Amino acid sequence: MHTITATDLARQTRQILDAVARNGETVIIERNNTPVARLVPPEFIMTAAQALADLPTTLTPNQAQAWTDDSRADFNDAVRDPWA
Repeated sequence: MHTITATDLARQTRQILDAVARNGETVIIERNNTPVARLVPPEFIMTAAQALADLPTTLTPNQAQAWTDDSRADFNDAVRDPWA
């Protein structure tokens, strides 16, 4: 974790944000030698494509049908009013 001044942040915003994104490091921003904010990289979020990347690329017809049946097990085809 490193500390910068609010003035440095204003002058070098792009470089500082790039460094936070690239290094995953938290940066403390100070004004008059007092910490006033903290820049924190976001938590890692896995996309659906990343989550499914380790699955086999092809499924047998039985596996595909089982997958479809399982994914729809708790749903029906009726249109539902989300506000009701």
